[in-house]
Amino acid sequence: MESTYWQDVMAADYAVPHDRTLTELTEELVRGLASTNPQVRDALAYPTLATWLERGVYDDLLPGFGDGLCAGLNYGLGEDGTDTVFRRSFTALTLAEVIHRDNAEFLVHDEVVMRWGDRLATWLLRERDLRGFVQDCGWAHAVAHGADAIGALARSRHCDAGVLRALLDVLADRIVKDTPYRWVHEEHDRVAHAVMTVLHRNMLTSDELERWLKPIAATAGQQPLMHETLPEWPTPQVFNARGVLHVLLSQLAIGVKGFPIPGDDELFGRPIEARADLLLMLTEAVQASQPYIYRPATNPQS
Repeated sequence: MESTYWQDVMAADYAVPHDRTLTELTEELVRGLASTNPQVRDALAYPTLATWLERGVYDDLLPGFGDGLCAGLNYGLGEDGTDTVFRRSFTALTLAEVIHRDNAEFLVHDEVVMRWGDRLATWLLRERDLRGFVQDCGWAHAVAHGADAIGALARSRHCDAGVLRALLDVLADRIVKDTPYRWVHEEHDRVAHAVMTVLHRNMLTSDELERWLKPIAATAGQQPLMHETLPEWPTPQVFNARGVLHVLLSQLAIGVKGFPIPGDDELFGRPIEARADLLLMLTEAVQASQPYIYRPATNPQS
């Protein structure tokens, strides 16, 4: 990918060049998503694609464009610690932009969006390389980008209560999945925000949310038996689950805002109907995760 060429495009306010076909330009940009150079990947390829998507450059091509992107989710899938993670992760982030465009303009049929959702969920649960920031290469951030894509799906008019439950289950499975990686680059915040997006849809009951929370709370509540016989504690799995509980509790208590995209002011302006019940559930889960720090839950009637 020729950086100077694309820097000129960026300097021209991302106007689509006329010296090459859109197909040629797009193929080069998609290849740029796999670059190990953050100046190419983060500063040129991704923002150019995101801007063109937002401006409607791909509106007539959106189903095929999204399907083509999905191929990148399988690129090197199963590898850990290799450069292939950049294409997978930035493919997910770009696919989130595709879904946001459909959310704004109603361009794609439901079966297409559900197909993308299946591909995203499969990738996110099978992804092994959960590095956040990679020295000399910049952000990999697969968990954060995957959460952003799940959040984009959760906004979709095509998602009914059953699909939203499935999206939450994908996030829960990812949270409790065994991994050598601790999430230390704000992955907790991005995952929790995706959950908040689902909550603001107000399509799930308190009982459904309680069922969803149980495996995360159980993982977070694991306690060491003998510190001297254990490796570093908490394990990454426990650390990640506890982090999500803490951040989700904070986001639910304080409130969050959406992105500067169509529909988010309305969506995130809706009160969460299950907020009171879920605050209690999360508080109890956090208390149980570190009983040596927090006071035990008390019955307000006593």
